[in-house]
Amino acid sequence: MNKKLSKRLADIVDALPLKENIRVLEIGCGPGAMAREISGRIGNGYILGIDRSAKAIEQAIAGSQTEMETGKLFFRQAAVEKFELEPNEGLFDIAVAIRVGALDGRHPQIEDQSLTNIAKALKKGGKLFIDGGNPLREIPLDPF
Repeated sequence: MNKKLSKRLADIVDALPLKENIRVLEIGCGPGAMAREISGRIGNGYILGIDRSAKAIEQAIAGSQTEMETGKLFFRQAAVEKFELEPNEGLFDIAVAIRVGALDGRHPQIEDQSLTNIAKALKKGGKLFIDGGNPLREIPLDPF
């Protein structure tokens, strides 16, 4: 059930600074299409897709069995403003969030908490990318 990515998502994946062994956090992964594409580009890297929707996570898991069996791709139901790393879970090199309401400026309190949580989940020098650029823009996490 490997669906082709939309041109928009393919452009976003192409623009990400992906490399071998990178650890990626995808926020708002939906049914997992972008996470599956990323997992195929990161060698022995790791990607965690989170989404607040249980249905989206069910769809992501159902459509990603092959990639999940490699141990490189996992999904977890979590709202970004409540997201925390599991005990002993490694930090991420980059985070990417496409069409995530908690980061679109409409909910400042949720956005601040979300950015704080993302900053805590990233390695020093880690980067957050969201849509709204061409095709991406980086959100500075220094204040968090």
